[in-house]
Formats: sequence, C-alpha cells, structure tokens
Amino acid sequence: MTAHEQFDGCEPILSAHLLRTVDDKLIELLRSLTPGEWQMGTHVPGWRVHDVAAHLLDTALRKVSLVRDGFFAEAIDIRTPHDLVDMVNRLNREGVTVYRRLSPAVLTDLMALACDQSAGFHESLDPFARAAHSVSWAGEDVSLNWFDTARELTERWHHQQQIRLATGRPGILTPELYHPVLDCFLRGLPAVYRDVHAPVGTAVLVEIVGACGGRWRLSQGEDGWRFLKEGPPEFAAQIRIPEELAWRVFTKGIDRDEALSQTQCEGDAELAGKVLQLTAVVG
Repeated sequence: MTAHEQFDGCEPILSAHLLRTVDDKLIELLRSLTPGEWQMGTHVPGWRVHDVAAHLLDTALRKVSLVRDGFFAEAIDIRTPHDLVDMVNRLNREGVTVYRRLSPAVLTDLMALACDQSAGFHESLDPFARAAHSVSWAGEDVSLNWFDTARELTERWHHQQQIRLATGRPGILTPELYHPVLDCFLRGLPAVYRDVHAPVGTAVLVEIVGACGGRWRLSQGEDGWRFLKEGPPEFAAQIRIPEELAWRVFTKGIDRDEALSQTQCEGDAELAGKVLQLTAVVG
C-alpha cells in the first residue's frame, strides 16, 4: 500500500504553497554545485546543467512578466497546436541563450528573486478562477488557476530533478512534492485516450508504484474518457510504473520502448501501454 492509495485524478490539486519549498531546494542545490557540475550534460538534448538552470530562471521571469504584469513583448498569433509548440520552443531557446551567459553566482542570485516573485504571484491567485493560460497538454482550452499552478510545480520540480540526476545529487522524490507532480501529470490521460474507442465502462488502472505514487482509474464514459472516484469490478487493462521512472516517462526523459520494458502490464497490453504516450510538457 502506498501513502496515496486513495483515489487520485479528480479533486483539485492545491499546490501554490509548495512552490517555495521546491524552489528553496533549487537555490540550495545551485549554490552547492561545483564549476565542473555546472557544465555537466543532462538528458535534455544539447542542454548542460547551466542551460537547465537558465531555462528555470527564464520561465519564472517570463510568467511573472506576462501574466502578473500583463507585459507582452511581441504579438503572437497562435492558430494551431503546432504554432504553440513552435512558439514555446523558440522562447525557450531564446531564454536559455540569454541567461546561460550569466555566471552561476549571478544566475543563482537572480533565481532567488524570480522564485520569490513567482511563488508570491501564484499564492495570490484564486485557485478556482480562470487561468490566463490553459494546460494545453491536458487537452484543455480553458483551465482554472489551481491546474496552471500545479503545472508550474511540475516544471519547477522536474527540471530541478534533471539537474540532480545529472550531478548525482539526491533526488526530491518525496510524497509532499512528488505526489502532486504525478497527480498533475496524469490529469492529461483523458486527452491521451480521447481517440481510443472502447465500449462504455471499459476501465484502465494506472498505478505509480512507490511511497509517492498512487492509483488513477480511467474509464470510457458516454462522452469520453474520465476519472472514476471508485474502482469498477474489473479493469480491461492495468499498468504499474515505478515512481523513479514515471517522471521521466511523462517529460520525454526516456525512450518509450525502454520505459515499457520497465513497467508491468496486465490485460489489454495496447490499452495499458497508451499511458506511456502521455507527454506533460509543451515543446
């Protein structure tokens, strides 16, 4: 039994208070890195530790500038999902190009300021009001602030975890921080399954195995796939993913075939394996 054996995937994820915790750990981590560790490669193609840190600084400042302050540096016409991906990739490249020029000391000091302002902004929001930006990878055209804030937590958490993995530092796979990250990631499952046609009542059980994990129950309803509050009598497919693997699966940090070899599936293998197609990042 995990610490989160109860149902997941339906209740709001109220995580604004966790941003300061995860960012405090980030600042502590960055201040501890040696010059050589700043130059280590990560599993993000072409990005060193310095580049990942630059990305975290850029996205925090960009979010506060755009959403809190309403500052638009340029007019962007988004008409298709591909337009969104292209825009995000371009902005990420530009941000890393600029902030990788900063020394580790300067970057870290600016990160502390950016994190404080970012956390304060998310703490000030009504979690049930409409968010400025939808969580597109979950298939939403409109999202509430609680979901956008949880998405922000996943970004801060998984990029920091990339740095920790690259430098051999202890991870932050703690129930307090990692479980809400997993819960947020898996909210994208209905969108992943929307093109899967199955009889109404067909159910899939997703289990993230470990102290930070839990169980998510997805079912085909009359109007699409949705989460269940209670488990059905039986599942057409089940998949178990080790918690140390899960975050890499959902952030493009591991090849899908390699991930499949490290999971356990029961029942309809194709239906269960669909879970591994979930990508909870843009770009």
